[in-house]
Amino acid sequence: MVFQSLVIAPAGLAQSSSEEEEPLTYSELLEDIEDGRVSRIEIDPSQDIARVELSDQEEDAPPEEVQLFIGENLELIERARENNIELEVKPSADSTAVAWLVTNTLIAVLIIGGLLLLLRRSANASGQAMNFGKSRARFQMEAKTGVMFDDVAGIEEAKEELQEVVSFLKQPEKFTAVGARIPNGVLLIGPPGTGKTLLAKAIAGEAGVPFFSISGSEFVEMFVGVGASRVRDLFRKAKESAPCIIFIDEIDAVGRQRGTGIGGGNDEREQTLNQLLTEMDGFENNTGIIVIAATNRPDVLDSALLRPGRFDRQVMVDLPGYNGRLGILEVHARNKKVSPDVSLEAIAQRTPGFSGADLANMLNEAAILTARRRKDSITPLEIDDAIDRVTIGLTLNPLMDSKKKRLIAYHELGHAMLMTLLEHTDPLDKVTIIPRSGGIGGFAKPLLRQDSVDDGLQTRSQILDLITVYLGGRASEDIVFGHDEVTNGASGDIKAVADYARRMVTRYGMSDLGMFAIESSDNQVFLGRDLMNQVPEYSEEMATKIDHQVRAIISQCYDRARSLLRDNRLLMDRLADMLIEQETIEGDKFREIVASFTDLPESQKNLQLQAIGRN
Repeated sequence: MVFQSLVIAPAGLAQSSSEEEEPLTYSELLEDIEDGRVSRIEIDPSQDIARVELSDQEEDAPPEEVQLFIGENLELIERARENNIELEVKPSADSTAVAWLVTNTLIAVLIIGGLLLLLRRSANASGQAMNFGKSRARFQMEAKTGVMFDDVAGIEEAKEELQEVVSFLKQPEKFTAVGARIPNGVLLIGPPGTGKTLLAKAIAGEAGVPFFSISGSEFVEMFVGVGASRVRDLFRKAKESAPCIIFIDEIDAVGRQRGTGIGGGNDEREQTLNQLLTEMDGFENNTGIIVIAATNRPDVLDSALLRPGRFDRQVMVDLPGYNGRLGILEVHARNKKVSPDVSLEAIAQRTPGFSGADLANMLNEAAILTARRRKDSITPLEIDDAIDRVTIGLTLNPLMDSKKKRLIAYHELGHAMLMTLLEHTDPLDKVTIIPRSGGIGGFAKPLLRQDSVDDGLQTRSQILDLITVYLGGRASEDIVFGHDEVTNGASGDIKAVADYARRMVTRYGMSDLGMFAIESSDNQVFLGRDLMNQVPEYSEEMATKIDHQVRAIISQCYDRARSLLRDNRLLMDRLADMLIEQETIEGDKFREIVASFTDLPESQKNLQLQAIGRN
């Protein structure tokens, strides 16, 4: 219908445009017939139009067109015959039939085209079904990852292990000459963000050999057998391109232990794992193919996957130490405008426990803050704010409620003062009452010591002092505001205290119950091994003794926290006024104030307090 209107309407418009400004009417035509001015009439019944040639018009002039009434127009015909006027009935070609034909032809073409498109899609679908078991690994003939070993810092031991893999690929005859066998696989193990994937990119960039990369989750599908087919196809392609590297990221998605889970395991995943085991070390040799896999959960991997011959080497990619963090900071600071006042050594000392990804994110946040504040380069202030933003959260607007502000100030001062007064605690970095995202009203942040983070060892005195620091916030609220006015702000502290105290009793042997482990820390309930047949590891009598020991440790530490804060109540009140006014006190200044107060004789403490208040 739309097409017919587009075809017919222009014809009507053309006809109307050919008419004169004052067309001849039907009544005027009858008068002209009576007056003898009409010489010829041609009637077009298809359009109900009469084309009239007048006797007095010019020879080249077109005939006049008169719109007739719908019907036979007998009166016009009779008048013409009575006056002996030449009359001819000549219907014009009907364009509606042509439009109908064209329209229906177009509809037929569209229907046929749609059917052909459906047939083509079904053919493609069948082709995809045939390729369903093909490997989805990304292949690069020469991996141009843009990452070399020089771009990887902080994990020197892992780099040394993997540099030998590059040498195996580049100069295999050097090792085969002395009878050495190229390792079949290397497993990179480490926490998230330590640089496992970055190391794989560096190996690919250094070796310059064909490189296949795929994620473990891309092997597992809903249909049984597809994952095993993809493993076979992957190793078939790798054999054609040997020597080469196959990198499987997050291999725990397909390499979990078999036979776990309630009601049996995942048949598809287990078949995929069986095929992977066979391809890595089966009847056929995979000479020149090195499989590099990465995971942060080695405890869930199947033991058959970890044995020599499949993954001959397991490289630990752990959190970097001081020198490692310094190297990572130097790498990520290359493309950033850093002020000369910024000391990368000081940043490395302040960030124990940071992974490479954390350090990169911290410098990026500092650069974003610098751009937001319209500065030319990153200053120490942006570094401090970025560290707090990464570790604690986003800064929110300061509190306006004076009562809540004072309560939070005393709570955080309880933690800060015990960090400073106790001997076996990490030193205070800063204490603030500026709220952060996540419901944090304020915090007292410790400056983690390098040795405690790197070796992971903690003495009994360190754990007891840590529990005491955790209880400092609740103890301060109790002393200042009374037992009935304590808040739920210490809920997280109490949870941590209970966890530390219970581990001292049940795992570390640091209680009167003796030096034996009552609870283990490697119960993998999610694996489903012992979920249905778990048995208690101790009797009810022993459970009662454990509860008593945990309660005794916590009560002892809480009494100690109350005693220290009560003895320094005057200092705590002055520091609270300072914190409410300044909202943040740095650790060095805080320690200086506390030391100057505690080292003075009793008679001079009031004078020192007045000086602190004036400052």
